[in-house]
Amino acid sequence: MERKTPGQADTKEETMSDALRPVGDEWELRFERRFAHPPQKVWRAVTEPEHLSRWYPFTATEFDPRVGGTIRFSDEDGTELRAEITEFLPPRVFAFQEHDEEAGTQGLRIELEPDGDGCRLVFVHSFADSTWAEQTEAGWVRCLDELARVVDEAG
Repeated sequence: MERKTPGQADTKEETMSDALRPVGDEWELRFERRFAHPPQKVWRAVTEPEHLSRWYPFTATEFDPRVGGTIRFSDEDGTELRAEITEFLPPRVFAFQEHDEEAGTQGLRIELEPDGDGCRLVFVHSFADSTWAEQTEAGWVRCLDELARVVDEAG
């Protein structure tokens, strides 16, 4: 996928910007995508476990959709992660803190904004350490590409 430079017109499924930058004492990866679908449809793909599990790196095995609610994730290797929902404002903001023994606590935030007949998704992943962020960037590009496919296929 070709990366865009600022000012280029955007099309569905293209990465508009992806940057690793320091924010206070943390590091942040930020991605923006435009979808040709309304926020409600994209919201279902990012918050309903059966859809979330198709694009997120882990399968959601428990999901309590409220601030303070728990999300449990697992993968085929038996790795399990626990997360706590920190923001849940349908169909606009979904954020959680993921607790990983190796990488520590990481924040993920997804925000949806109406944009014409579609919406703009802003995905932010915060890390205490830039090394983890650098290692994760390419993976998130692939995951967000898969999210676009999940949304396109959803009824």
